[in-house]
Amino acid sequence: MPKNALYAQSGGVSAVINASAWGVIEAVRGHPAHFSTCYAARNGILGVLNEEIIDLDEEDPLTLASLRHTPGGAFGSCRFDLGDPDTDREQYERLVEVFKAHNIGYFFYNGGGGSMDTALKVSRMGDLMGYPITAVGVPKTIDNDMGYTDTSPGFGSAAKFIATTVREASLDVESAHTSSTRVFIIEVMGRHAGWLAAAAALAQEYDGRPPMLILFPEVPFDKSEFLTNLQMAVHCHGYCVVVAAEGIKNPDGSLFSVAQEHDVYAYTQLGGVAPRLGEMIRQETGHKLHWSVVDYLQRAARHLGAKTDVDQAYAVGRSAVEGVVAGNKSFVPVIKRLSNNPYRWGIDQVPLEQVASIERGMPKEFISPDGFGITAACRDYLRPLIGGEDFPPFESGLPCYPRIRGVLRPQRCPPMAYGSL
Repeated sequence: MPKNALYAQSGGVSAVINASAWGVIEAVRGHPAHFSTCYAARNGILGVLNEEIIDLDEEDPLTLASLRHTPGGAFGSCRFDLGDPDTDREQYERLVEVFKAHNIGYFFYNGGGGSMDTALKVSRMGDLMGYPITAVGVPKTIDNDMGYTDTSPGFGSAAKFIATTVREASLDVESAHTSSTRVFIIEVMGRHAGWLAAAAALAQEYDGRPPMLILFPEVPFDKSEFLTNLQMAVHCHGYCVVVAAEGIKNPDGSLFSVAQEHDVYAYTQLGGVAPRLGEMIRQETGHKLHWSVVDYLQRAARHLGAKTDVDQAYAVGRSAVEGVVAGNKSFVPVIKRLSNNPYRWGIDQVPLEQVASIERGMPKEFISPDGFGITAACRDYLRPLIGGEDFPPFESGLPCYPRIRGVLRPQRCPPMAYGSL
């Protein structure tokens, strides 16, 4: 008798993660001989541990299909890392207990590099605990820092939003810079990788407007060089746009700014770069300035989703299921670039252990020699990823995003002890 599939979402969500969800669900339902049914865990791996299993058969089919254009994490996400099997064995015993209770034989985990590590642990759990489970990673991260994939689903739409926002905001600054704001600072996400900051350069037209300085985590922040280049830009153009990744670092390797010193599940909350830069610039130059932090907006803006990104997110979801049907185990479907112009891409599969907890930063050849911009090679890489429009339906002037009901299956296991989490 076929076993059931379980899908779950993890980490910071994106504008297109639900497109991957629909890709998985639709593909599972297309193979009734291989899968009995498809469930979803509420709030990622925590939902499995807490036995919060969503019955997708209780959902309106049109609502499920609308996941392709709905942002956020429809089933709830989490930041939680499974412990070491040797010291936290009770977590794995609990997973087996829940999987057995709901006849789960296939687990699809949609997230970034850390989530791929969780998927790998679940995969290895099968041998450790003697329970047959096929675990597959479904890639997602707006940071574009996953290894072995040309791009990470979620990045293209976030990059499109940032480039659009910077282009529009810069026109505002340009309008009145002679008597008002001369410096506009925008802080974008990017803990260790500057891909999102780099995407802002796509806002520049062929004449180099708006004048822009980009601060990458990969390039140590040099206050003197930065201020010199800023003053030069303002002198030549009258104003300057500064795009800073949240994870920029001082020359000694320490973070330029941290929002909270404590860790939450090993994640230090970053932030505060823009206001700190603003105060520095104000004190050193006297320029009038404004700053903005796009924060969740960059990963939630589905109304401006890139069609390429939506198509790729959906494709990796389907490919995860098709790979299982083909007999593959413990893998991640990844994007492979076949050509730049015209842009063509395909899907490949790599072992989970090659992707788990791997972070890919910006290569040196993508950053301009002065450290404040991108090269032509980087522009050629980025441009196709923001291509195309895939607007959601609108209703009463606003994008329409239906919500799932989230009906849970009856629990069959005793509650897990709180201390085990």
